Amino acid sequence: MGLQALFFYLFAFVAVASAFMVISARNPVHSVLFLILTFFNAAGLFLLLGAEFLAMLLLVVYVGAVAVLFLFVVMMLDIDFSELRAGLLEYAPISALVGIILAAELIIVVGGSVISPVVAKSIAMPIPAVAERTNTAALGDVLYTNYVYFFQIAGMVLLVAMIGAIVLTLRHRTHIKRQNISNQVARTPATAVKVVKVKSGQGV
Repeated sequence: MGLQALFFYLFAFVAVASAFMVISARNPVHSVLFLILTFFNAAGLFLLLGAEFLAMLLLVVYVGAVAVLFLFVVMMLDIDFSELRAGLLEYAPISALVGIILAAELIIVVGGSVISPVVAKSIAMPIPAVAERTNTAALGDVLYTNYVYFFQIAGMVLLVAMIGAIVLTLRHRTHIKRQNISNQVARTPATAVKVVKVKSGQGV
């Protein structure tokens, strides 16, 4: 067994084990930490495949932003997870249906080469023959030429999801004073300054 194969099995085993711990850990903070470990090992697998750009993207975007942000949100909100688990059985049928659909899709993806070997070869993109062509440049060519519309649609979906999350979580409190920029800009010396004449020996 070569060194590359040894690292592959090491990264793959740790990634699968930590992914299992994400869904089996009782503490959500521990689940997020195991998720970060899964991302690191997946990045190691990408490095072994020669996709260094995807590996760095996985670490910067998912580990550096999504997972850490979720960890801080879970730790700061102090959510009562025992109360959330109280109604878990009510959503069990829907969860089982979603799980069955995902399992069927994964079986189709994994067994696609067995069902139809031609499909696996037809979706492969040719590797550029130019030696100076880097992995990042080749990925950008494929992403922004063949899949540019799908890339834009994915960005729109994420934008709508972000706006929806902000609208659903934003709460305006009526008893709190807020800054009004337009009123501040429209102020004049006549409305901003009040001259009061105080008689000698008397206070304001």
